[in-house]
Amino acid sequence: MTPDFKQIEQEQFAIHPAACEWTMRAMSVLRNRVDINIKLHGEREHIAQGDIFMFNHFARFETFIPQYLIALETGVYCRSVASSEFFVEDNALSKYLRALGGVPNNYARLLPFLAEEILRGGKVVIFPEGGMVKDRRVMTDESPFIGRRPDYSIYSRSADQRRAHHTGAAVLALGLDGFKTGLSWLIEHGHPDEILRWADILGTSTDQLRTAIAKPTLMFPANITFHPLRVDQNLLARGAEMFMGGLSPKMAEELIIEGNLILKRTDMDIRLGDPVYPHERFNWLDQRLLGRIVRHAKTVDDLFRPARDLPRLGDRVIQNTLTRHVHPLRDQCMAVMYSNITLNVSHLAARLMKMMLADGETEVDIDRFDKTIYLAIKNVQQATNVHLHRGILNPAAYIGIFDHKCPQIRQFIDSAVQLGLIERRDGKYCFLPKLQAEAGFDQIRMDNPVMVYANEMAPIQAAWDALKAARKQIGKIKPAEFARLRFDDEMRAWQWNWQKFHRPQFATINDQETATLSGAPYLHLPEPSRHSKTGILVVHGFLASPAELRNVGDHLATQGHAVLGVRLSGHGTSPHDLQTRNWQDWLASVQRGYDILSAFCDRVVIVGFSTGAALSAIFAASHPPRLAGLLMASAPLKFRNRNLMFVPLLYGANKLMGWVPNAGEMLGFRPNQSEHPETNYRHIPINGLYHLRRAVAEMNDRLAHIDIPVLILQADNDQIVDPVSANMIARRLTGTINKTVRMLESDRHGVLNENIGDALDQVAEFVRQSEDFTLPDRPEAAIGAAALPMPGSEVDETAILLRDDADENLPIADTEANTDGAETSEANSPLLSARDKSLAILARAGFGKLAVKKDIEAEPALPDEPAQKPTDLSPAQPE
Repeated sequence: MTPDFKQIEQEQFAIHPAACEWTMRAMSVLRNRVDINIKLHGEREHIAQGDIFMFNHFARFETFIPQYLIALETGVYCRSVASSEFFVEDNALSKYLRALGGVPNNYARLLPFLAEEILRGGKVVIFPEGGMVKDRRVMTDESPFIGRRPDYSIYSRSADQRRAHHTGAAVLALGLDGFKTGLSWLIEHGHPDEILRWADILGTSTDQLRTAIAKPTLMFPANITFHPLRVDQNLLARGAEMFMGGLSPKMAEELIIEGNLILKRTDMDIRLGDPVYPHERFNWLDQRLLGRIVRHAKTVDDLFRPARDLPRLGDRVIQNTLTRHVHPLRDQCMAVMYSNITLNVSHLAARLMKMMLADGETEVDIDRFDKTIYLAIKNVQQATNVHLHRGILNPAAYIGIFDHKCPQIRQFIDSAVQLGLIERRDGKYCFLPKLQAEAGFDQIRMDNPVMVYANEMAPIQAAWDALKAARKQIGKIKPAEFARLRFDDEMRAWQWNWQKFHRPQFATINDQETATLSGAPYLHLPEPSRHSKTGILVVHGFLASPAELRNVGDHLATQGHAVLGVRLSGHGTSPHDLQTRNWQDWLASVQRGYDILSAFCDRVVIVGFSTGAALSAIFAASHPPRLAGLLMASAPLKFRNRNLMFVPLLYGANKLMGWVPNAGEMLGFRPNQSEHPETNYRHIPINGLYHLRRAVAEMNDRLAHIDIPVLILQADNDQIVDPVSANMIARRLTGTINKTVRMLESDRHGVLNENIGDALDQVAEFVRQSEDFTLPDRPEAAIGAAALPMPGSEVDETAILLRDDADENLPIADTEANTDGAETSEANSPLLSARDKSLAILARAGFGKLAVKKDIEAEPALPDEPAQKPTDLSPAQPE
């Protein structure tokens, strides 16, 4: 290669930093404007170490994303191999692509040119599929075979048949590492002048070349997975249709599918696989032969010349010997690439449908289908060789599956129904003929996304195994086994949220927290039967965790009861977690705990403390079957702190001012001086206080619906809950005559965890008495959220505040008493002007100037990688 040609080549394909920087800024702005959620998984240092990055190809716009992320992480603008169709004409587009580092895939010196770039410190992005694989079918066989590598292949539109993946990346890596190995062998065996010759050929210094050949070439296969796929129209497709007239089916399909990926909430998971080392394939004889090839070569081009074009017979033999590594290396890279698929629920649902069709099933009961998916999720969570989407890792994303309210499955099913692939009929999913019909390559994403999902997950053996096991389990799994799995979800939810809210951006509040005891839920089962007549559901209070009442649970467990300590949503992790929750989330935690515990006992008694007592009362009012008693300790209906009356106004001000940028945290959290700092948050989220008030108001409205025995324990000088709350609650329990108030002589709030007045013995006695209570005849189907208030239901907080004032002077019982009676008249609340309300908010909350904090988003982005894990992830797993 002459110096003039080298100069022309370098000018023709020169990377322009200005164009790259402009593109980086534009993509960063666009990334913040669109709904696609790009997450890069893997070791960040791998990006800096890697030389050749290989990606699968599903959408056109994704070809820009890898280069963008590599530049963000390393500051290096890398080369990429692009389709030659974009370089046919010397127009603005082709010049722009060259300025960004693009090289046409038909360039005569493609591999030598890229090798020289890497030796000078560059990086290369390659798409070995050679084009978009719209059907996501990448294997010749539909399923992997244990014991041997799958036969990877893709459909070629130009050839109209399946073909193997391109070998360019493997040839580039072997040629590059062959050069490094051969040159190193020559230097070690008496030819030090070779380093000078090759430094001159490559136009670099000897020191730079020594550094380059000392570093093994690293290949990083990576996988890009999108979820979910949507087939409905979008603004981009409509606009193109309006301005361009009739679109071709191919263009319309791409605008709809890829427009939805960008414009509608979509996860784009980019997962780097383990590095592949080409040099590991060279043995001692190969190294000697490579030294001979490098010594005879005049340019880098000679290293990549086909054997048939080499003049010497010996060199042709050597080249043929070395090329035996090409196909195995390519297949190894493909195996790594496709093993890094991010498995999601739609993958499992689609493959389950195909498995059923293969067995001749044309319909399936909806409940059976959903529960099979759930079992597959739990099975695949145990696998170690699979990468799971957040919708499988985070139980909150799939826990609604038992009520047919799992958003992921509903979106998948709704899309399939819309496309005429399945239909809902008489409580079943009926598979229609279109589901099995052959779809065109360019239309399959629009016509049959179920097959696209099924094809994509096909290389993941662990997913196949999880589904096969689930299909065997579904017919014979017992309620107790389901309950164990659901308790595992509670543990996983705690771990997930602990990690999620202990990232660096939450450190300001978290670093001041004092809670040291594990916030995990716990489950005690009696031995050896693992079943008891009466089970106890223990519900902790506001700002605390299950550890708050662990002594209660342990005490009752020693008496042979099954005991479950519920973790209320947002608790036991971080105040930032609680800031994002509402009282309906807390109530849903009680519901799940009750459903789990019910599988291990014949009847249930709920022991609730403080806010946990209020939530327990709301739940008891929904008349769940087998509920035999409710113990309410320190239940709040009236608080000592009158400032709580202003919480709704402060909450509204916090929401209103949350948009202010760079605001402080004063309106977001308030300090908390707890009786038990080892279990409680040190900071109170204003949002949490607001929903505490809403929960108390809801309890007030529900008390009359409770029809089971109730025991109320209350300290007579409680400094947090006004002791009059006990009689106020008892008066409102008009649906049961079996109600008891016991006042305990103490000024403490935590009467249960401090065992004030032998509270634990009173709890145990109440549980014993509840075993003689005749349970109302209620169907099991009553268990569920149907009777519970749904998010968004309105509660009249003003009314409950007025009723608090009306009952302020009621007498407090100092002995055991049965209470009922008429309500006193309600008082009127003084009206305040808007200005007076604002001043009252700031004065009562202790604010001087307005220093506000931007509120945490209701659904913060999920973490790519976990933060430091809790020291005790499973303190009380079931035996």
